[in-house]
Formats: sequence, C-alpha cells, structure tokens
Amino acid sequence: MALIEWKSHYSVGVDAVDHEHRELIDLINQLHENLLAGSPDLMVTAFLGEIFRAISAHFALEERFMREHGYDQFAEHKQAHEQLLDEIRDIMDGYEADPEGTSQQLSDRLDAWFTLHFRTHDARLHHRLGTHDH
Repeated sequence: MALIEWKSHYSVGVDAVDHEHRELIDLINQLHENLLAGSPDLMVTAFLGEIFRAISAHFALEERFMREHGYDQFAEHKQAHEQLLDEIRDIMDGYEADPEGTSQQLSDRLDAWFTLHFRTHDARLHHRLGTHDH
C-alpha cells in the first residue's frame, strides 16, 4: 500500500511540475515499501539520501525560477522548502535510533506537507508565473 496517493488537489495545473511532484511521491512510496519489507538499514538510509537529493534538486530549480522572475513570495516559499529539508534531515538522523518510527514520521510529515505545499505555495507560484524548465 502506498504511503502517499496522488490526489487531484495536489495538482498545480502545470503538467511538467505535476509530473515531477508525482516522481517525488513515487520515491517516498518506494522508501515506504522498503521499510515495510524490512529492508536492511543501509538500503533504507541510502533511499532516504536519494529522497533528500531529489527534493533538494527540485527545490533548487524552483528557487532559481522564482529568483529569475522576481517572485514576490520567494522568501516564504524558500522557508517552506528549508523546513521540509530540515524535517527530512531529522528523520535521517533519527532512523538509527528508531527505525520503526521512521515510517510513521514520513507519513505524518510528508503527506501533510504535500497537501499544504502543493495546494498553496506551488499552486500560487505556477499560476502566477507559469512553468519552468525541469
């Protein structure tokens, strides 16, 4: 069972961005499956790193796009990105101490984040400025 299911209200109305967001959700769901399957800690740790890298890269592109276009809510949007990255780092740091709790942390934090961030920050950004290269 997937941790996060794509929902129509996640859509920002830009196909390329929605596609990238779906790919991020797929990565998170793959990690969740690894956790449920009892994959070795080294594999889970590597997957957490891959998720962090993919989300960081996505955010960097989005932030460059916002800077290039003088986006009026750049600071707020960037702060939301930094908060999620901090939370992912916390999950990575806490995994060794509590592997069982990692799945629940991912569920609680990432599902809530996707729901809120996609519908608010990303939807406003892309409706206001359009799309950007990925």
